[in-house]
Amino acid sequence: MLDIKLILENPEYVKASLKKKGYDVDFSEVIALDEKRRALQKEIDSLKAERNKVSAQIPMLKKQGQDVQPIFTAMRELGDKIANGDAEMNKLSQEVFEFLAVLPNMPDDDLKAGEKEANEVVKVYGKMPKFNFKIQNHVDLCVKNGLIDYERGVKLAGNGFWAYRGDGARLEWALLNFFISEHLSDGYEFILPPHQLSYNCGFGAGQFPKFSDEVYWLDVDEDRKKNRFMLPTAETALVNLYAGEIVEEDKLPFKFFAYTPCYRKEAGSARAEERGMIRGHQFNKVEMVQYTTPEQSDKAFEELVNKACSLMDKLGLHFRLSKLAAGDCSASMARTYDVEVWIPSMGIFKEVSSVSNARDYQARRNNTKYRNKETGKPQYLHTLNGSGLATSRVFPALIEQYQNEDGSITVPEVLRPFMNGQTVIKL
Repeated sequence: MLDIKLILENPEYVKASLKKKGYDVDFSEVIALDEKRRALQKEIDSLKAERNKVSAQIPMLKKQGQDVQPIFTAMRELGDKIANGDAEMNKLSQEVFEFLAVLPNMPDDDLKAGEKEANEVVKVYGKMPKFNFKIQNHVDLCVKNGLIDYERGVKLAGNGFWAYRGDGARLEWALLNFFISEHLSDGYEFILPPHQLSYNCGFGAGQFPKFSDEVYWLDVDEDRKKNRFMLPTAETALVNLYAGEIVEEDKLPFKFFAYTPCYRKEAGSARAEERGMIRGHQFNKVEMVQYTTPEQSDKAFEELVNKACSLMDKLGLHFRLSKLAAGDCSASMARTYDVEVWIPSMGIFKEVSSVSNARDYQARRNNTKYRNKETGKPQYLHTLNGSGLATSRVFPALIEQYQNEDGSITVPEVLRPFMNGQTVIKL
């Protein structure tokens, strides 16, 4: 959530910043609401001061034998005015809150305006794999080697689902274990969160109310604020762990990672670039999250980017790192770098990790603060996240980049300890 103070002080700057994300906004309404709210607050504070002053005089007047009944009557009327004023204040505050709740985060100043066409490739890693034979796509390779059962996955759950089998299940689990071992060695705390979350988690992460139709809801109450949903990413849980709390600055940064399946209403398509596992309703992901002070924020972002790239590099995959333009960043993020892996059969790069900095946007929404050790005052912290990694695109890229002429798959060296030393996958 954006800071109303910033909007009041420099609305044109905020408006221009959001315009880079393709979001047009008129702040005149919320400015007028806030002015009315502040004027009413001043009036109510004056009435309360008067009530306190008169209330303090009543015992003395009673002691002097004066009739205080007219004063009690006046105080009741004053109390009614205050109660009505407080109710109006709450209404105005809620209207301001609801206006702010749907605004996206401001992109960092160095981001280019525009969508995907304005993204910048920062670095390309590894050599593009060259084959002296006709390559096969990951769908055919997975079927021939008995790694993925697409047919029975659809039978069990419908389009957009698949089932890992045999060495395919083992390879998937090896990837996850490799990611987990790397994060543990880097000192991150392992968390297994609930897969069912309350509405407040979606709101706190910045996904609700705008994107509330993109998740799987579990309850049928018409008021979604009373319902639970299946987490679309572990970030939604992790950034809300300390919602409503104040942590001591000396404890920061918090460094977490979680493994979960992710559940999303992402329908697959008939396009070749989204066949098989490239886009589905359920996939596995290891997610990294950091809580930092504003001063630590940029350093934490670089760390998360480097960690995601390191995982890909150790897998020996050809990939690139891209800096997203403002309009290609998600609504709740101030900046995002994508790690994109090469899919040989498609001749394109596909995103396997997004590393993002929300700045204080999520913390304002879920009221997460730290106590500044110099001032002693609470202030909003920063939250950052990054996939480390999602397997649904790493797996196909690995299958294709490590394929052999006979249709077998060489197991990357870093995964062999998690597959009992197996070096090749072949049916």
